[in-house]
Amino acid sequence: MAEFTMPSLGADMEEGTLVEWLVGPGDTVTKGDVVAVVETAKSTIEVECFDSGTISALLVEPGTTVPVGTPMASIDSAVAPPARPAAKQPITPAPAPSPDLQPAPSRPVTRTERAVSTPLVRHLAEEKGIALSTVHGSGKGGRITRYDVEHAPTEPPHRLRASPLARRLAQSMGVGLGGLRGTGRNGTIRADDVRAAAVDHLPRKAEPQEPVEKPVLASPAESAPGARAAIAALMTRAKREIPHYYLSTKVDLAAAMTWMRDQNAGKPVAQRLVPVALLLKAVALAAHQVPELNGHWKNDAFVPASGVRLGIAVSLRGGGLTAPALADADTMPLPELMEALRDLVSRARGGRLRASETTDPTLTVTNLGDQGVEAVFGVIYPPQVALVGLGRVIEQPVAVNGMLTVHPTVTATLSADHRASDGATGARFLTVIDRLLQRPEDL
Repeated sequence: MAEFTMPSLGADMEEGTLVEWLVGPGDTVTKGDVVAVVETAKSTIEVECFDSGTISALLVEPGTTVPVGTPMASIDSAVAPPARPAAKQPITPAPAPSPDLQPAPSRPVTRTERAVSTPLVRHLAEEKGIALSTVHGSGKGGRITRYDVEHAPTEPPHRLRASPLARRLAQSMGVGLGGLRGTGRNGTIRADDVRAAAVDHLPRKAEPQEPVEKPVLASPAESAPGARAAIAALMTRAKREIPHYYLSTKVDLAAAMTWMRDQNAGKPVAQRLVPVALLLKAVALAAHQVPELNGHWKNDAFVPASGVRLGIAVSLRGGGLTAPALADADTMPLPELMEALRDLVSRARGGRLRASETTDPTLTVTNLGDQGVEAVFGVIYPPQVALVGLGRVIEQPVAVNGMLTVHPTVTATLSADHRASDGATGARFLTVIDRLLQRPEDL
């Protein structure tokens, strides 16, 4: 018997709140399946299971806050014997009232048979408003697959699609689902849609003398006061305990921008690269080449990471900050990195990150260029030992072969832990970033 416990989703996390179960007793789960949604002080995260088996009991009710490590569900991890192929039975046709015998309608699928679908498939079916009892499983042994759900006939248009959490919130807030426009997949109404509707229907005072800030209901992804308090506590500890040193350099992006324009020529807008993709890839490759800045400070010693998990600082709607990790960013082709970045930022702001994306970034990047900032000197996220800041791309005069011209440039900064490295190491790291961006074809 295995236990699913409240995971640690960050170095500063001490407790979490269970928002929603995506599985129930009797459901079969496989290692890596998303089984629950957990709210931390910073964001809402989809949590994966680390064992395979059958859910035997749910030990924590949604809405309950428990410390990290608390058992939340029990999993029977006993391996079931391999299924034997059923012996073929002679088919006896049922008597028909007329010669025009029609195929008998499919019988409803039982709970036991529904359990052969994974929690992810059941969650997808729920979002699409599809009853699994109406879906024919094309997988082995009749298993319902993602393909089966995505290609199953949808419910009639009058049927509202809403997540269980959205339905509960709507009932508690007195919000009718009928007039809401869902922002989830296939128009599914999500919890954030309900909260937004509740805000819009709050009573307002008539003719206020001064502009009144519109009230905002806290949500897992938008609880600004809680997120700010958690971030403030972590950054205070970081500034107190980590001896920071800071370096900066200006990087000429003329070659990179020219190469990027050539790559984008003729491509649809959705597939075009943007400068931040090149910058992030350069940082990830530099972290691989200068491993002294890629890792964690643990037990009074630096522990280098085996790979590059690039933390991406993302500002949340309504305030707050989270930094999910982009795994293996140094080995991703640029188009793949671009798509992964879009997806990660979108889910971070929608409160749908997964646990594996919030743990153990090895180096964090904060990019404030889109806010008009030219340079940013950040505070290191412990237990990491470095943070890279990127400003906006601006046109600046540069000297090339003795001639003054104007090139696009960006200021890259480094905040590093003096216990793990020194200025010479930091300077080498920034030099590698510069060199890589002068040869964008190698990114």
